[in-house]
Order: sequence, then C-alpha cells, then structure tokens
Amino acid sequence: MTLYTKDHEWIRIDGNMATIGISQYAQAQLGDVVYVELPETGKAIDKGKEAAVVESVKAASEVYAPIAGTVFEVNAALTDNPALVNEDPEGEGWFVRLHVPQGTDTGDLMDEATYKAFLETL
Repeated sequence: MTLYTKDHEWIRIDGNMATIGISQYAQAQLGDVVYVELPETGKAIDKGKEAAVVESVKAASEVYAPIAGTVFEVNAALTDNPALVNEDPEGEGWFVRLHVPQGTDTGDLMDEATYKAFLETL
C-alpha cells in the first residue's frame, strides 16, 4: 500500500524496507526535473528530515523522509536520467530505500483516497 504526506512524498513499506518518492502532483508542480541529489548509503535519516533534493527548471525542493530509517539503496538511475521523476514518479522515479524498524508508526500518513481528498483542498 502506498501512503502519502502533506508535503507530497509517498512511501511503500514492505517488511523492514521503505521506498520513498514524490507524488504525481509534486512532480507536476516542479516541472521538468533536471537534477537529483541523493544521500549516501548508510546514512540515518530522521522522520521529517531531508532524504534527497530534486531540482527542476522551476525550483529546487527537498524530499523529506515520511519515517525514520537508514538508507540502504538509492535510485542511481536518477543520476543519469532525472527525468524518470517526471515520467514515473510513483514507480521507477523513486529516490531512496530505507531500512526501518518493524512496527514503525505510519498513523500520520494518508492512504490514496485521503491524499486525493487532501489535494482537492489545495
């Protein structure tokens, strides 16, 4: 299941692995992505702190971690092809994968229906 933040990040948790990216809405607001800065593997990231940076023709924005964890994989394909974020933001355009503790609290995140309702208020 995909969960979302009010800052337009998404997260999918599978066991103790979490994949993080930005939503379709976020990439549309950014415009054409031209550069992505990814963290080092092994870096511990706190919930709500910067997990990556994405730069577009319009602006640079931080991608925040919806939960705390340790980076064990980054999407190296974004280095050579940052446009993947625009082409498939909720698939191949993911940013980082974190190791997260089992039972991590996701209560403040939104499911897809709640996120879509949230977007209608913007």
